[in-house]
Amino acid sequence: MTIKLHCFGESGNAYKAAITLTLADLEWEPVFVDFFNGETRTPEFRALNPMGEVPVMVDGDLVLSQSGMIQDYITSKTGKFGGKSAEARREVLRWVLWDNSKMSGQAGPLRFLMNFLPPEKRPAEAITFLSGRVQAALKVLEGELAKREWLATDAPTIADLACCGYLYYPEPFGFERADWPHIDAWLTRISELPGWKHPYELMPGHPSDRA
Repeated sequence: MTIKLHCFGESGNAYKAAITLTLADLEWEPVFVDFFNGETRTPEFRALNPMGEVPVMVDGDLVLSQSGMIQDYITSKTGKFGGKSAEARREVLRWVLWDNSKMSGQAGPLRFLMNFLPPEKRPAEAITFLSGRVQAALKVLEGELAKREWLATDAPTIADLACCGYLYYPEPFGFERADWPHIDAWLTRISELPGWKHPYELMPGHPSDRA
């Protein structure tokens, strides 16, 4: 049975789930969620996910939300992109949790505020605050990737596929790959994995659709 992933192209959190499904060679198909027209606030979507968020993965009778949980499920289902020992799994989980709170948890809102709100509605103080948090997270990521090729183990894991979630998008949010050489090289390594696709190629939904 084909896995269904409720998602939209602009969502970095959905991208984490989509790229993990793809690189793990699972059969899946995207189900477009019209976020910008309020679909996640509808009773129908809330029946699927009361949290009102994407991604949502449906695998038969199993329904999962939250990107990190979906990624962990994929590693359990396939044996791919997870730690090979209990210690390694803990290190993978450490980075997934860090990403959710420190990297994607700041970069996602910042990118949204800077690009997807009308200019007159963009809150300058919130943007300044989030920009500082994103720069701090990027410094952590750059420092760790100066020491090794992959974040958690000697091979790519969902730690890498989580932390890169927002870093391939073209919309400006204070991240330029040229400013972060170790992150840049790491993003290149990820994009060279067999089957990799850019978020706008992997999921339906693009800012130009609303232009």
